[in-house]
Amino acid sequence: MLNNDFQMSITAGEQERRDEMAAGNRMLGRVVACSGSRATICATAEGGETSLTELWAVGRLVSISVGRNRIVALVYSMATNQQGWIENQDTTFHVEVELMGEVRVSADGREDFSAGISEYPYLGAIAHRIRSSDLAKVYDTGKDDVCTIGKLTQDEQIDATIHVPSMLEKHFAIVGTTGVGKSTAVTLLLHKAIQADPQLRVLILDPHNEFASAFGDLAMVIDTDTLDLPFWLFRLEEFAEVIFRGRPPVPEEMDILRDLIPEAKRAFRGSPESGLMRRTSEKSSITADTPVPFRVADLLALVDERIGRLEGRAEKPHLRSLKSKIMSAINDPRYHFMFSSNTITDTILDTIARIFRIPGDGQPVTTFQLAGIPSEVVNSVASVLCRMAFEIGLWSHGGVHMLVVCEEAHRYVPADPNLGFTPTRQAIARIAKEGRKYGVSLGIITQRPGELDPTILSQCSTIFAMRLANDRDQDIIRSAIPNSSSSTTSFISSIGNGEAIAFGEAVAVPMRMRFTRVDMNRLPKANGTGNIHTEETPQSVDLRSIVARMRSVAGPDISGFQSSYLAARNTSAAATSGYEDAPYEDEEDYIDTLQAAAQKAPQPAAHEPYRPDMLPGAASAYQPPANERFDSIRRELAPEPRRPEADLYRQPPRPAFGEQQEPRREGSIREQLLKKPLSSLIRR
Repeated sequence: MLNNDFQMSITAGEQERRDEMAAGNRMLGRVVACSGSRATICATAEGGETSLTELWAVGRLVSISVGRNRIVALVYSMATNQQGWIENQDTTFHVEVELMGEVRVSADGREDFSAGISEYPYLGAIAHRIRSSDLAKVYDTGKDDVCTIGKLTQDEQIDATIHVPSMLEKHFAIVGTTGVGKSTAVTLLLHKAIQADPQLRVLILDPHNEFASAFGDLAMVIDTDTLDLPFWLFRLEEFAEVIFRGRPPVPEEMDILRDLIPEAKRAFRGSPESGLMRRTSEKSSITADTPVPFRVADLLALVDERIGRLEGRAEKPHLRSLKSKIMSAINDPRYHFMFSSNTITDTILDTIARIFRIPGDGQPVTTFQLAGIPSEVVNSVASVLCRMAFEIGLWSHGGVHMLVVCEEAHRYVPADPNLGFTPTRQAIARIAKEGRKYGVSLGIITQRPGELDPTILSQCSTIFAMRLANDRDQDIIRSAIPNSSSSTTSFISSIGNGEAIAFGEAVAVPMRMRFTRVDMNRLPKANGTGNIHTEETPQSVDLRSIVARMRSVAGPDISGFQSSYLAARNTSAAATSGYEDAPYEDEEDYIDTLQAAAQKAPQPAAHEPYRPDMLPGAASAYQPPANERFDSIRRELAPEPRRPEADLYRQPPRPAFGEQQEPRREGSIREQLLKKPLSSLIRR
């Protein structure tokens, strides 16, 4: 095979046709085997030269001439016929290629690329380097509104373009191991998406607080210091995730919340209707999941009311436990964004407008920093945001085009159904399955696609696969790529930083490309040692401020809550009798008790003291009086002053016959029974 004159590669864009055997031709090899989707090409390196063999690198495209058409094939494997390379002698090698499509030449001379193959290569068909014009046709999406995101790895002079509307309409995913440039690629794609659709609203769930610097004036940054996410926006399961601190909820306490939260919401609205009208008109419209404001003070007052009732003795331990959990959450400074003074009014319009940038005021991006939120409620917060994003698109009839970007998505929708938070999984899955009908798009970013729910990944029609080292992760991506391009992932474990294999709806065919570099002032910056720029040093840093933030010393201001709780408790106490809890002397006494409720640990039950009648053989020596039952009732109704420990169980001397007995101070049993609440006797 004569290739003496092809010592230098032909420049990009050369399209003139030459005779197959003329000097300077493109002929590099011939087809020696072919199957339905693959072919084998045999070529020779004359005199041990490697100038031509460089064009057969894995991942490159080659062209096979069949009549007037040219079949495009992807190189995925190559090997020599012998064990070694022979210097200064001809070396024959075989190249395995995968057939991707063909460039068809119509009768009028127009050339177009098609993914199908009309005529397969015959044995002896000539294989040569692909023309730059053919390469551009292969990756041409055929649409006008495309964006350039980089360059092709095979030819740096050809732009890598994507169709942004197709990428957003059916969701997209970016996968790759740590440090390959996923965050930079996300920044580039989001900037291109905003340029293509200025009406787009982007919500980024940022668990590492790294996207705040990536969008500049285009983004509104929300962190725990500037966040007001009212607790009443949470559904019952999401609210329970906060109250129970990520632990499985107690079914009895969940039933109590399900019954009392709607009553607290109706109390906030101040419904004047009677009980019958409430049952007929409001119970069907207000549930524990309805995003209607209510006060935690009203909820706790309702819990206290149930504790004070005579019936329901079995549920009172659950009521007390639920009350302590709610008080613990309220007094936790980390939950300030949920229980601050700004969250006890109806601020749903302001909250939605601020988080989802409606109308936006020139800032279409919201970076929601999750690093400062307690880990046990991160899933609950993500569930609220994803659910509200879908509902905004649903009830606006597609008027608001929303894009939700989930960084580290395998945290929220893990592959194991027993892990993760079910409402979060359902909210993200609903966007993935139904979001395109209402203008809500989903962007998935993860470094472990093997740990991601396969249902979510299968709904992403465009995938940018960066370097993956884990075999399981590679298998997941291979299963998502069409069979006609399955060999594309054979080199996914060795591509460089900033490179990706893009495939799906937004590109014409799977392409290996390199993302355009982002400006330094737009790079995502996490709080790592390599990215952070600060004047603080180990010698000048203030450890006191660090410890203060660790301890969250600056607690939430709950004075308004305490006042409302006290007023609600007094109101319910006036309408209800039989409280078991002792009344408080004044408001200050009650507030002190309220603040200590979350920190008060349950005291162990006291052991029963020793009595002489407990000794073996002492049963006959100890004879209780005949009226012991009545004496015990008297002691309960009017307890006497505590005696010294040695005289606890000594029986008082009875008066001799004829002696005058001292008058009883406690009055008759009947009078004391009328004064004492019946609950004390019912407990016995």
